[in-house]
Amino acid sequence: MRAQRSRRTATVAIVGTIALAGVGLFAPAQATADRQQTSPPPKQPTATGYGGAVATVDPDATAAGLRVLRRGGTAVDAAVAAAAALGVSEPFSSGIGGGGFFVYYDAKSGAVSTLDGRESAPQSATERLFLDENGAPLPFAEARVSGLSVGTPGTLATWDEALDRWGRFDLARNLRPAIELAEDGFVVDQTFRSQVEANAAIFADFPATAELYLPGGAPPAVGSVLPNPDLADTYRQIARHGIDVFYEGPIADEIAATVQDPPVRDGATRNVRPGDLTTEDLAGYEVIERDPTRVEYRGLQVYGMAPPSSGGSTVGEALNILENADLGAMDEAQALHHYLEATALAFADRNRYVGDPDVVDVPLEELLSQDFADERFCLLDPDAAAPKPVAPGVPDGDYGDGCATAADPAAVADEGSTTHLTTADRWGNVVAYTLTIEQTGGSGITVPGRGFLLNNELTDFNFAPTQGTAPDPNLPGSNKRPRSSMAPTIVLDGGGDPLLAVGSPGGATIIGTVLQTLVNRIDLGMDLPEAVAAPRLFQPNGVNTSTEPAIADGPLGAILRDEYGHSLAETAEIGAATGIEFLGRHRLQAVAEPVRRGGGSAGVVFPQRWPR
Repeated sequence: MRAQRSRRTATVAIVGTIALAGVGLFAPAQATADRQQTSPPPKQPTATGYGGAVATVDPDATAAGLRVLRRGGTAVDAAVAAAAALGVSEPFSSGIGGGGFFVYYDAKSGAVSTLDGRESAPQSATERLFLDENGAPLPFAEARVSGLSVGTPGTLATWDEALDRWGRFDLARNLRPAIELAEDGFVVDQTFRSQVEANAAIFADFPATAELYLPGGAPPAVGSVLPNPDLADTYRQIARHGIDVFYEGPIADEIAATVQDPPVRDGATRNVRPGDLTTEDLAGYEVIERDPTRVEYRGLQVYGMAPPSSGGSTVGEALNILENADLGAMDEAQALHHYLEATALAFADRNRYVGDPDVVDVPLEELLSQDFADERFCLLDPDAAAPKPVAPGVPDGDYGDGCATAADPAAVADEGSTTHLTTADRWGNVVAYTLTIEQTGGSGITVPGRGFLLNNELTDFNFAPTQGTAPDPNLPGSNKRPRSSMAPTIVLDGGGDPLLAVGSPGGATIIGTVLQTLVNRIDLGMDLPEAVAAPRLFQPNGVNTSTEPAIADGPLGAILRDEYGHSLAETAEIGAATGIEFLGRHRLQAVAEPVRRGGGSAGVVFPQRWPR
């Protein structure tokens, strides 16, 4: 049945023991006893060594990936094992109730491939999906916590397809670490508890969710051990019977029933609208192979994810715009000003032109052409921020000396919680994988008895037209996939060998996080740990630039405000990146956040030279 889950299409081609370096690897026989502790396992944000590497936000997930690498698995096996573990320990950002985008570099062929595992709307969906009875857009909170928001999940199908193509082990074997983690439990940290607290009112309205994440009616205590036996059983069934049990078997029936009649607690006052996801929608889901986006930047080849993700096109266009500027010769404020203005210009084009390419005409080749970027660059004032929003360009292939723009500038903001993991193996294969259930906690609805939350991914559609008199490419539609900002990225050097891979969660801010990390690493002289840790700011073609406190409250923020005219809006943190860099002579550096989201977890198979 596996072939029915995948569809290959060609969009426009722009194209002994394990040493964990600070990662707490769980031992199944002693896991429960070992985990009765008052603090979560340690995290190490940077690890350097040999034999393979994994970087995630969570030490148990990183350990799961490294365990698979130690046993001879590929980067793809490690990515699936780590992702399955994240479904246990980071369930509010990922899991089999969601979807994502998978970018893979194959060392043998030198090719970069991508899999689109984005959630899709039900066949019955129309442009009126999120309009009320009077034709007005639903409030976001009401749309999110509903059956309406749930798209057909693509995560499991992505794992299965990736393993079929590039894995050494089957799905059952790669699920083992996650099954053990779900059975034995993981240690709750402050980030996990805070996410539960932020969603407690929603979770309490759904008994299956409350049972999992509000034990005793309250968020779990930091340092407590939280198992998920329902998810362990679900994973076991999938391991035993394959993914058809999820897409065509009893789990499919339960998902459809949950969406169509959300199981709300007695006495709840929340208006939880039913959705129309059916078993036919689940049975018909397909993972799509798409050609990656590709641009050249400073002699490097930057590969990303094509639409319906806007990550590859927007990061790529912004890099093409910045190709016209010598950022390395600028001071930090001037370089960041250029980064912000290039991002705003690329976001204007993203909002106007990018949607599901199987439904709308996306001018991807033109959006990623250097000539178009050059035309956009002529609008970038090196000394002053342009009034926002800026107008989109005209990617029509006719690029003269002027600075052509289209009418109806419009800003579109999207927010969400996601996770990103990066893996590499001893053979030089690389995975950059971003997966999500959308908001932190998704729809808030757990499939009873199954242990996983359902996504609210369809709220990534625009509820009503946003582009003035121009067509909106991201309105809901039958079987349509909503536009995403996920930007898993792999960078090859001038000879076609892998240099680094990076990605991040954070809704629309993903694009800025990935772009700024690349600028930091390639242009501003930072190594990858410094590039990931550096303070961030983000400009989505809106009036305000989201800015972390280290910039907003310091001299750099003052320069950007007073000398360049940027309006800075302080936010606690932006993104939570992970990445891997190839340092030469088979040496790898895995990198995660040192602080954001409580810090991430990086590990390598051998911190020292491979044993001989």
